[in-house]
Amino acid sequence: MPNFSNRPVIIQWTVICLFLISAANSDDPQLNIHGNAQTFTLRTTPENNLRMQQGSSFKIALFADLHFGEDAWTDWGPLQDVNSVKVMSTVLDKENPDFVIYLGDVITANNIMIKNASLYWDMAVSPTRARGIPWASVFGNHDDAPFEWPMEWFSATGVPQLQCPAASTSYAGAEDCSFRGTTRLELMKSETEHNMLSCSRNGPQTLWPSISNYVLKLSLSSDSEAAVAYMYFFDSGGGSYPEVISSAQAKWFQQKTAENPDARVPEIIFWHIPSKAYKQVAPRSSVPNNCIGSIFMEDVAAQEAEMGIMRVLGERPSVKAVFVGHNHGLDWCCPYKKLWLCFARHTGYGGYGDWPRGARILEINQQPFSLKSWIRMEDGHLHSEVLLSS
Repeated sequence: MPNFSNRPVIIQWTVICLFLISAANSDDPQLNIHGNAQTFTLRTTPENNLRMQQGSSFKIALFADLHFGEDAWTDWGPLQDVNSVKVMSTVLDKENPDFVIYLGDVITANNIMIKNASLYWDMAVSPTRARGIPWASVFGNHDDAPFEWPMEWFSATGVPQLQCPAASTSYAGAEDCSFRGTTRLELMKSETEHNMLSCSRNGPQTLWPSISNYVLKLSLSSDSEAAVAYMYFFDSGGGSYPEVISSAQAKWFQQKTAENPDARVPEIIFWHIPSKAYKQVAPRSSVPNNCIGSIFMEDVAAQEAEMGIMRVLGERPSVKAVFVGHNHGLDWCCPYKKLWLCFARHTGYGGYGDWPRGARILEINQQPFSLKSWIRMEDGHLHSEVLLSS
């Protein structure tokens, strides 16, 4: 349990220290503080195509529900962020993926009182960046949630003295401890402008207030026009607006699929909050016959409404699978119509639940196309292998 105290707590200093520790041990030219930066051969291009070698596989690691910055004013909170970095580092070193997807709830914004929550976001992506691996991200319901004042602050011990290092020391309620949160647009701008390995993008303004809506094409390194798969990223809401994928987003998807005429190229979908279709296919027993996974510990916490996206996906034969996070106690894949609905695996030590942490891994092969998945755990072992398309 978190240990609340009325002693001064250096919030930003904790973030800076953790970041500098990561930087000191990093080979990342954007992080390295020793002046001996190395160069990496990027696996992306200016056109934001992802490239794979012909005859080789393309591996993706999904990091879900990291919840950096949770209970930042306690001793417990920053320790969880350190543990989350260890989980990601283990997965990255065991799997050596070509690409990483941050599948929402990267931070717990409703626990972050400092003005610039992107400090925590930057810490979350640092293990991936330090290894020269490109990544993409989508938003979850906690990433821009408004600050929630802890009830403990109103007990006999009182509100803790919050020190936020700046040119002049400021305290709770002042500019640096603004409690106002960091918007989706600000978080996305910080990630994309300061990280050459980020493939994340702002979506069309017509889809506002949802932000992380974009498409990445995986193609052969020898021929950028030879698409192997299209990956679609959606903002499923929550936080500053309702938890929903809107009808406008469903129409946007239909428009974007014009780039894949006759649905010839396989399509893979990523967002954070499961749709109501997940409730329909959810296992009704601890040992389901047609689902693959290891934890079935809670009910699906679905979006607030279904506004057409699942109908559109279900009608499109090229859509192979949808991947979500949000439910920390679920890691299954279940068939739905002609595609699969999958949860990732709770990666972060922030957030609810004490199930062992890990990450879902995807492996794409090109000739013939196949999509395989498994879960890599923080202790290194692998389980729940499933062939999602062949």
